[in-house]
Amino acid sequence: MPSELWSRSRVIDHFGWIDRFLDGPQENDAARFFKAAEFTDDTSMAIALADSILECRGRVDSNVIARHILDWAESFDAFDKNVLGPTSKVALNAIKAGQSVADIPNLGGTNGAAMRVMPMGCLLPTHSFDDFYTEVAVASAPTHKSDIAIAGAVVIAWAISKAIDGYAWPEVVHALPEMARKAQLKNENTFSASLGARIELALSVVKEEGDIAAVSARIYELIGTGTATIEAVPAAIAMVCLAELDPNRCAEYCANLGGDTDTIGAMATAICGANCGVDGFDTASLQQLMAVNNVNFDIYAEEFAKYRSARSPN
Repeated sequence: MPSELWSRSRVIDHFGWIDRFLDGPQENDAARFFKAAEFTDDTSMAIALADSILECRGRVDSNVIARHILDWAESFDAFDKNVLGPTSKVALNAIKAGQSVADIPNLGGTNGAAMRVMPMGCLLPTHSFDDFYTEVAVASAPTHKSDIAIAGAVVIAWAISKAIDGYAWPEVVHALPEMARKAQLKNENTFSASLGARIELALSVVKEEGDIAAVSARIYELIGTGTATIEAVPAAIAMVCLAELDPNRCAEYCANLGGDTDTIGAMATAICGANCGVDGFDTASLQQLMAVNNVNFDIYAEEFAKYRSARSPN
């Protein structure tokens, strides 16, 4: 959070190296609204999505999701603060004005669908690609309907779901580029570079020789770490590999990356967490997060485990 939307050089000049929760600097127009360990829009919208699924007892309803996201946005005064992405802001303003989710032509390519999709990875098994894609698209619809935005959300959710089912990360990450291509072409309605090809490029960067700083700089320079799905999702996959599935290291690496650090961190550490389980997180950090944000993740874990079990094939 403290470094979000700053350039890599500015992050280095200001912080040196971020290795703990910090208040958002007053100079940072996006982060200045947050105290140490407070969730930004990524996790807040993920929780809104999770709450909507709890309300619907395991179903995914785009109108209920929209209501929960809008409730959070208004309670946080997100419309007047620099915390909403451009696509989400336009869509939520339309919903606020009474427009139905079905009528909003929100074809932006930003990463607002992928950044909050983590609950869908917990909810949905992967035995049917078509069913998985359809439900992720429903969850994305309140703010994002473009092929690239949905594909990015599918990639993150799919990686999380596979980890929950016990698949080894090397097998999962090997399959992600093709999964991205399949999802992007499922309902082609915009133009974009290939998400699958960009993920492959990101993975090739991680394999280059060099220390964490050097490889991170290459990800920043070559893959990009901006708010576009085509940059943020491949960068997140790269950071998972760079951190070797350790969510604590991954959070550090993402915080120091530059660009859309909170979104990339949210996606990457979610994948790490799905692979290592809750025991892989630093206990003190996890307790601080839950205390500062007044949330108990145990409740979500218990309910989503039930919903997922009900959806799984016999």
